[in-house]
Amino acid sequence: MSEDIEAGRRRWRERYDASPVRDADFTTLSGMQVDPAYGPPDGAEVPDFERIGWPGEFPYTRGLYPTGYRGRAWTIRQFAGFGNAQQTNERYKMILRSGGGGLSVAFDMPTLMGRDSDDPRSLGEVGHCGVAIDSLADMEVLFDGIPLADTTTSMTISGPAVPLFCMYVVAAEKQGADISKLNGTLQTDIYKEYIAQKEWLFAPEPHLRLIGDLMEYCANEIPAYKPLSVSGYHIREAGSTAAQELAFTLADGFGYVELGLSRGLDIEKFAPGLSFFFDSHIDFFEEIAKFRAARRIWARWMRDVYGAKTAKAQWLRFHTQTAGVSLTAQQPYNNVVRTAVEALAAVLGGTNSLHTNALDETLALPTAQAAEIALRTQQVIGDETGVMNVADPLGGSWYVEALTDKIEAEAEKIFAQIKRMGGGDDNEHDKEYDKEHDKEHAIGPMTSGILRGIEDGWFTGEIADSAFAYQVALEKGDKKIVGVNTNTETISGELEILRVSHEVERQQVKLLAARKASRDDAAVRAALGEMVRVSRTDENMLPSMLAAVRAEATVGEICGALKDEWGAYVEPARF
Repeated sequence: MSEDIEAGRRRWRERYDASPVRDADFTTLSGMQVDPAYGPPDGAEVPDFERIGWPGEFPYTRGLYPTGYRGRAWTIRQFAGFGNAQQTNERYKMILRSGGGGLSVAFDMPTLMGRDSDDPRSLGEVGHCGVAIDSLADMEVLFDGIPLADTTTSMTISGPAVPLFCMYVVAAEKQGADISKLNGTLQTDIYKEYIAQKEWLFAPEPHLRLIGDLMEYCANEIPAYKPLSVSGYHIREAGSTAAQELAFTLADGFGYVELGLSRGLDIEKFAPGLSFFFDSHIDFFEEIAKFRAARRIWARWMRDVYGAKTAKAQWLRFHTQTAGVSLTAQQPYNNVVRTAVEALAAVLGGTNSLHTNALDETLALPTAQAAEIALRTQQVIGDETGVMNVADPLGGSWYVEALTDKIEAEAEKIFAQIKRMGGGDDNEHDKEYDKEHDKEHAIGPMTSGILRGIEDGWFTGEIADSAFAYQVALEKGDKKIVGVNTNTETISGELEILRVSHEVERQQVKLLAARKASRDDAAVRAALGEMVRVSRTDENMLPSMLAAVRAEATVGEICGALKDEWGAYVEPARF
């Protein structure tokens, strides 16, 4: 056993020495030298140490890279969007000037639902919870002066994700970018919409058709771009436990792996294009354990169940956002502390990128000052605390390792339940998948269970039960929130919050009308007609949708044409 540990230490050291390391001071505040990673002392016997391992080594419990953050810091990717494209463009430039490393687009509710700003159902919602994007012209303004060829951009949208992606691609083309070199992330994850957020457009099957087409297109045309960010964030915000967030999210990810394999895609090529998006909640050690367990589970399933052989196809890369649901309207300055603790948990858990919420987000969209404090929170953690000096500094902690194991075990029980719902044998999942995959375009065993769980309302029921249990504990005082059910006295006054003027909506609708009046309507109708024709075939829909975007079809027109063809989805009632 000790020989295996020493062999692993030597492998890690060789990889570390062969890896690039940032030019930085890797000493404590007092000037003490620290090693890049720590493990058991020489000759120690540690049962099952291979489940912990070394940084950069399967099963990646301790991180994907042997250097940890010594090699590369996490990307500071602040989530922002409000009002119109011009206003959000100005906020993005402020974030980049202040040291942000990437952008993450927040869209308003009409855009998230595939509706234009002039849709009657959009009244009063335009620009209020994110930026309004109706057409290619808006996307061009959104990134004006921001070279997309050199900026990684994440877009948080699922239902109309593919039309918005097409607008992003065409906007990059018009900037003169080499499309094949674009790098960024699109959320796209439709499973979590049925499970938690409820922002779908169609039934699951048409959405999966679009996602499969997107995966194929990116694998062939934009290999560095990540077309699918599987999101647990919204599942946790809806009230799930940490283990449920982890299990539901990874199960969704396995479903998308099965989708890619059913399309005949090479897992070694498309799996690196999958990324994940997790919540970092307020229970510090539970969150760290969740992130470590996530990497280990994903690597093992990708290798043992789905046959991925390369490290990159086994890696779980993830973005983290601090918990919006943990923020309180009462004593809002306490939210700065909560966000800092949650951000530190994400970093100690090895996140690849991070968004920190602003102190006023429970009341309104962040002011520029609140957004700056949120950004500075990450910079203080990165530059002042020393947490980037050592890879997985909590690795080997009795508590952290036990908690990591416990969350993993709970997640595995949930995977087994999902597979049983789909009629699968959870004890023979690898053999079963091979058998099912022999059938062309077969629905994989995890996919079958997910779809059944959505149809039966099982996921939403499980989350509702967890949310109710927490609320009961809160009302009894077993769980405490400072400023809400304990320490409620305060001298703080009201915050000055950001308010989006209704003039934004009026101007956006007016601008949209002008754009529609000046375009070639016959070309728009022809492009939409061709897109619908392709939807009835096995052809990839991306080229026809890109053509519709170039003809200046709007988000609402593209989504409306597909709704007319595929129908809208209504969630089954569950009592």
